[in-house]
Amino acid sequence: MSRLVDWGLGFLGKTPLCKIPFVAGALERARGNARELERFIKFALVGTLGAVVDFSVLNFLILTFGWSKALANTFSFSAAVLSNFTWNRLWTFPESRQRPIRTQLPQFVLVNLIGLGINQLVFLSLDHYVFGPWLGRLGYNVAKAIAILIVLFWNYGINRIWTYKGL
Repeated sequence: MSRLVDWGLGFLGKTPLCKIPFVAGALERARGNARELERFIKFALVGTLGAVVDFSVLNFLILTFGWSKALANTFSFSAAVLSNFTWNRLWTFPESRQRPIRTQLPQFVLVNLIGLGINQLVFLSLDHYVFGPWLGRLGYNVAKAIAILIVLFWNYGINRIWTYKGL
């Protein structure tokens, strides 16, 4: 994985993006901390799998059983959290398996409950006021995608400094 990170950083360093001061600074910090960048990439890949689980369960519950969007979003988000916890423990932060799961799981669940609140607020607001009125069924999926992207940074940041602290 670190060769992939090195290649990616080298590629980005040759693009016009690296002339933007913010991007150049971020690339320089990433070069100095390739391990953390690798973890973030793994976390994002696990999150992508979680997003597939989240979208699948959300659409299945709404379209098959006619559940309300809020209830379906709660169940789909919870299924994605369980998938993400399992894969992050096994792959992103394998050292965390040396710590007791009865300590980490409640921390992970608490962080994700707050993430669920943020997700619900963004999802329902964007669906009701922005995308739903003119995109119909596609609207709630667009709202869900934006909610997932926003919560990704919350979840990684807080889990990194609390649940997976010191790894």
